[in-house]
Amino acid sequence: MFAIIRTGGKQYPVEEGDILKVEKLGKNVGDSVEFDDVLLVDDDNEVRVGNPNVDAKVSGEVLEEGRNRKLTVFTYKSKTRQRRKIGHRQHYSKVKITGLQ
Repeated sequence: MFAIIRTGGKQYPVEEGDILKVEKLGKNVGDSVEFDDVLLVDDDNEVRVGNPNVDAKVSGEVLEEGRNRKLTVFTYKSKTRQRRKIGHRQHYSKVKITGLQ
């Protein structure tokens, strides 16, 4: 059984026991979290597609909060000696999926 959830503006396919990195949720390590925005649920013999959501919940546990590695953003305009180099580190929450209801 798997489901597709939406969080942080992105969609993730999840199964029970999966570990995934999502946008920062603002929870403490060890807290439980529920995802109500479920788009699709695939049982063993039935597929339920939401319009826009399915009446289901996905629960998980926050394992870690941190920041991803640095991405370098470099922009320039040719023939004008205009250059800019900046970096960005995105905050994330690592979540373990514990159940699909």
